[in-house]
Amino acid sequence: MRPREALDRAARDDGPGVLATLTRHLGGDLALAEDALQDAYAVALATWPRDGVPDVPAAWLTVTARRRAIDRLRRTRALDERIRTLEAIARRDGSAATPPHHAAMDDDSSLTDDRLRLLFACCHPSLSLPARVALTVKSLGGLSTAQTARAFLVPESTMAARLMRARRKIATAGIPFRVPPDELLDERMRGVLAVVYLVFTEGHTASDGVELTRPDLCAEAIRLGRLLVQLMPDDAEAHGLLALMLLTDARRDARTGPDGEMIDLAHQDRALWDPEAIAEGSRALERSLRLDEPGPYALQAGIALCHDRARSFGATDWGWIASLYGELQRVAPTPVVAVNRAVAVSFADGPEAGLALLDALAGERALRGYVPLLAARADLLRRAGRVEAADAAYAQAISCSANVAQRADLSRRRRRSRRGLG
Repeated sequence: MRPREALDRAARDDGPGVLATLTRHLGGDLALAEDALQDAYAVALATWPRDGVPDVPAAWLTVTARRRAIDRLRRTRALDERIRTLEAIARRDGSAATPPHHAAMDDDSSLTDDRLRLLFACCHPSLSLPARVALTVKSLGGLSTAQTARAFLVPESTMAARLMRARRKIATAGIPFRVPPDELLDERMRGVLAVVYLVFTEGHTASDGVELTRPDLCAEAIRLGRLLVQLMPDDAEAHGLLALMLLTDARRDARTGPDGEMIDLAHQDRALWDPEAIAEGSRALERSLRLDEPGPYALQAGIALCHDRARSFGATDWGWIASLYGELQRVAPTPVVAVNRAVAVSFADGPEAGLALLDALAGERALRGYVPLLAARADLLRRAGRVEAADAAYAQAISCSANVAQRADLSRRRRRSRRGLG
């Protein structure tokens, strides 16, 4: 493999683990760890073409980055306990100026602990939610600032400032680089899962822009989900979240047509659904259910699996899906869950039954301008034969959507509905 390709792979696959280990060695200084790792990448670009790719690139990068961190600390005269710790580690690893090609990585348990510490630090509740999402994707996903900015459709300067503020907050607030104690672990783990799911949700249906989906964000969220179950193998909801993302993303290729137009579930070509993702998601859901009673993510994964296993839209067990949404509303009541339950009820018991549930949500402040609710209400009105009311509802949904593909789909549905007015 060519040196540049080897470095790109190491940065993608091993970079997050190296960053986590460096952050631990530096007493939780994430900013310094990131700078030192970038220095190590630069040294690799200069030396690997000459010396060859190391036997263990991740170990080489770790040793080099530690030494670059020492250099940075010396240049800033920050000769405190951190540098003494680093020098002791460097002496243990050998004092050669160039890291040995056969350098060994820390054992698997150390790497697991380091990644967990980094994950919980990035998702600390004292950070703003956008900062948590950005830090998690960049640090655990191994992305550059430019790549992170592209992932969230913001200028690189905006993302750089957001990340800088987050790192400064970690430093000034003394956010600990550790896994929370047992009494806080469950609460904090829920926050970590929520961050990963937020990344996936934005990828599944982009909040703005031209494209309906952001496959890069979906893939990154699923990668983080796999990392979570690796780090927390006995956490039922971590497996449930991974199952939910896989079972939902399995339908991605069928959700849009050749020109990017949105295709609803009823008209998707199910042959395009990904059987490997469905199989992996099913296994993750089974693991979740063996570990504990179904939580919110596992229940949503069960709903997704009902769709994935149905031979056709008409063969979908809507009664069972409605009951799962009812249970979900009991354990994690949100207005959004109530909207989805109303849609399921409309297919199980008729559109008027679903409309009654949607109308009961009309006063929810959190749902003002919520496009899925507006679109669902328009569809149910059309199915109920109330075409004029449906037309007005489609118009409202279109005006509230910021996604080009979504607006185009709603406009097509509105045109089909308006034929009934003639």
